[in-house]
Amino acid sequence: MKNTIKIERARHNLTQGDVAEKIGVSRQSINAIEKGKYVPSTVLAIKIAQLFKLSVEELFFLEEGEEL
Repeated sequence: MKNTIKIERARHNLTQGDVAEKIGVSRQSINAIEKGKYVPSTVLAIKIAQLFKLSVEELFFLEEGEEL
């Protein structure tokens, strides 16, 4: 699964640490999610999306070849 967290962080002038602190996870978790090494839980995905005032679908999306 891909995401646009890094782009949204830049748009909002936030560091990974800032995002992590605001949603209650570690900076390493945000880093792993951004790099696609970790797929967040539904609750975590919603928290991140709400932080950026986006829908989950606007922030996270399947890569080509990934099926439902």
